Amino acid sequence: MPAHDWAVTIVFPQRKPTQPLMDIPRLFNITESAHRIHNPFTPDKFATLGAALRLEPEDRVLDLACGSGEMLCTWARDYGIVGTGVDMSQLFSAQAKRRAEALGVAERVEFIHGDAAGYVSGEKVDVAACVGATWIGGGVAGTIELLRRSLRHGGIILIGEPYWRQLPPTEEIARGCLAQTRADFLELPELVASFGRLGYDVVEMVLANQDGWDRYEAAKWLTMRRWLEANPDDELAEEVQAKLASEPVRHATYTREYLGWGVFALMPRLGHKQP
Repeated sequence: MPAHDWAVTIVFPQRKPTQPLMDIPRLFNITESAHRIHNPFTPDKFATLGAALRLEPEDRVLDLACGSGEMLCTWARDYGIVGTGVDMSQLFSAQAKRRAEALGVAERVEFIHGDAAGYVSGEKVDVAACVGATWIGGGVAGTIELLRRSLRHGGIILIGEPYWRQLPPTEEIARGCLAQTRADFLELPELVASFGRLGYDVVEMVLANQDGWDRYEAAKWLTMRRWLEANPDDELAEEVQAKLASEPVRHATYTREYLGWGVFALMPRLGHKQP
């Protein structure tokens, strides 16, 4: 089988006698342990985003809830940025550090295992990002405000957020997309308009596609199967088996058809007084 750029060596999380001080739920560490990118973007989408932002060598980038650090590591390699990533997952933080070493950029990027909620950089940055975890600020508006506190004048905020490709006709379909209600997400035009109401210009955007959703969701299935083979008696085995049995149909029926995802580049609107 040919090797792909996004493939990683799987190190399955093992249960430890004591719970870690800080971590994401263990089920997420299991299902996404082989992911380099923990959202529907693919490596080419991150490359497109970096080019679209016109990154320059030595630009400072902050990535909150950075996952396994792929964005920072590849941008450090390709554009010469320096950056800091913060994530709660012990596994993802360790993977990010290994990725930086593998790409020869460990001196340019730093990864902090910690809570991204409330994190503010001690030095102002050119790009402040949260690509897919706006829960850290209690939603989009709160996360934008959190990122703004680390941003230099003239810098760019990056927000990754889902949107409805088509509005689900029923609440049942919305729940099939793992939303609680249809109101959880906006359609793309309304999402873009919402940034303006917060006082920001949308200066770029890069959208994921259905293939990206497949790479994010379908990659979990083989990981779950391999984990089950290695851990048949684990306390989470039954739950993982249930997800493996149900997730392919759920994804093909709901997420792939109804849910979009994108990264939106924002700059404070000229003349708009920020709080």
